[in-house]
Amino acid sequence: MSEHPLLSVTDLHKSYATAEGPLPVLRGVSLQIAAGESVALTGESGSGKSTLLHCVGCLDQADAGEIRLEGRAITGLSEAARAALRRRDVSVVFQQLNLIPSLTVAQNLSFQARLAQRHDLAWITEIAARLGISDLLARFPEELSGGQQQRVAIGRALAHKPQLVLADEPTGNLDEDTAQHVLALLLDLVSTTGAGLLLVTHSPAIADQLDRRIHLRKGQLA
Repeated sequence: MSEHPLLSVTDLHKSYATAEGPLPVLRGVSLQIAAGESVALTGESGSGKSTLLHCVGCLDQADAGEIRLEGRAITGLSEAARAALRRRDVSVVFQQLNLIPSLTVAQNLSFQARLAQRHDLAWITEIAARLGISDLLARFPEELSGGQQQRVAIGRALAHKPQLVLADEPTGNLDEDTAQHVLALLLDLVSTTGAGLLLVTHSPAIADQLDRRIHLRKGQLA
């Protein structure tokens, strides 16, 4: 086992420029996530949840503080190095899904894994079976229901076996039964791969199913 936590965030700060001056969004956030651990991130709209995910996921740069993944500092990396990290070690599941409309389900599932040079047909076949989408592989995203698209997005995020999965309200557009099923599958697949999971949610019922919960209030962990 590694001597380091999988994810370590220390005293993270982030502000955005406005006409009235800098608007602080993150005000000294510190947290740790272990490999195989699932953590729910809750908080009111505007509390900084998505900004924290974007900084951890190398989609945005923090102003100050440090982020380490498996002991490696990822704050201050070049854009090319951050892009490489996103390809191989970190996956983000957005509420908008961002499936590629011109690719089939099978091609969408394989897309990230091919970019990471970790394409494993047996693993992708297993993911598709466990997500219940094996019979949809030849279809295009527009031919799927919202729940089916969500399963494809989760499968794509896990196909290259990332170290860390970040999910921003991944079941927010789904009905309660479908949301529950998709969440259970996500937690099961994350557990299988040993990845860490940081999941943003407004739902106490969803948060209760993860290993623990942290709450963000006005840019600080409460």
